[in-house]
Amino acid sequence: MSMPTMDAAVARVNGQALHRAGEALAAPVLRQRACTELLRQTAQAGGLLAADDVAGEDGVPSQAASDAIEALLARELRVPEPDDEACRRHHAAHAARFCRGERVQLRHVLFAVTPGVDLAALRSRAEQALLELRCDDGGTLFAERAAALSNCPSGAQGGALGWLLARDCAPEFAREVFGRSEVGVLPRLVHSRFGLHVVEVLAREGGQPLPFEEVHQAVRTALQQRSWTVALRQYLQRLAAQASLQGVDLQGRDSPLLQ
Repeated sequence: MSMPTMDAAVARVNGQALHRAGEALAAPVLRQRACTELLRQTAQAGGLLAADDVAGEDGVPSQAASDAIEALLARELRVPEPDDEACRRHHAAHAARFCRGERVQLRHVLFAVTPGVDLAALRSRAEQALLELRCDDGGTLFAERAAALSNCPSGAQGGALGWLLARDCAPEFAREVFGRSEVGVLPRLVHSRFGLHVVEVLAREGGQPLPFEEVHQAVRTALQQRSWTVALRQYLQRLAAQASLQGVDLQGRDSPLLQ
């Protein structure tokens, strides 16, 4: 009996197909799927995920796989705690980022909750996008992802919502965005009556720079996020170097998670 042959046109990670035969994916989407699959397989090998968990050809991991990947990263990524001196230096160098303002300039990717939608799959897609965009220091991928993934008309403008006041937003959305000091891609999904949002705060306006004593926790979180991003990229580089990759390049300079 002859052994079945694998379609050479299908990209794979350690033999696991990343998409259906004949399906063409943009390179960034393919790399994102490959990174997720690397993490899924590593979680499985580490006993965090059942051996019978199967990767989907649509690129959406199971809820169990998403939970296992989160547990894996919590276990494997070592993020140093920034000391007070480092926090003060960061605050002094980025004072404009730590203001309490009345207006914010936003862009977002909306994963809409619609009748009959698979909420677990929707959350997994949103979390994958959040993970990738948090790791994009240059911010060049956000508009592309918004155009491809967002269920909001703003996707045609790269997700741009312009300058907003709190009263312009749903209250539950405003609570997550206003009255804070964060600038950049928020480290969590924002929930609203419309669905799940990956949100990037481009700028804040109308407030006064806050003294270090008032924003020290936000400064500390910003430095921890930077360290987390570096640690994730290094971890993925190690996994990619040990993996058998077919039809996908995770070592190239343009790889969003590995730059």
